Amino acid sequence: MSMMKITRREVLLAGGLAAAGATMPRSAEAVAGQMETAIRNAIGTPTIRKGRVMLDLPPLVENGNTVPMTVSVDSPMTKDNYVKAIHVFNEKNPQPNVISVRLGARSGKATITTRVRLADTQKITAIAEMSDGTFWSDTQEVIVTLAACLEDLQP
Repeated sequence: MSMMKITRREVLLAGGLAAAGATMPRSAEAVAGQMETAIRNAIGTPTIRKGRVMLDLPPLVENGNTVPMTVSVDSPMTKDNYVKAIHVFNEKNPQPNVISVRLGARSGKATITTRVRLADTQKITAIAEMSDGTFWSDTQEVIVTLAACLEDLQP
């Protein structure tokens, strides 16, 4: 029986390639449809109209680790007409559902402000669920020069 001889250099090269592959971000093909699936899981398949929602993000960010984001919804916030929920989704992060916030008529103002991490240049979508059962949205594209969120989720 003959044994295959492997050199130390080949072992180190294989280990280095494996480590480099593990740290590379997922390709766009790997995450295609991820945002649409997350939206379906969160709200189902209703008709989503453009308007009434204003998603405020900087168009260009240097560092994707902390991106300021504000979502405002045009609503009187009365007991008969209010925002029930605001959902924010992204295209390329490992977790496509950024945040979901439940609101009520007593919330006063339909506005949320936070900071998010972005893995790459991508589209962000905010969807507002209204008390009358309608859904409204806004989408913005953010160009990220230094990416964040490059880790894969463990099964």
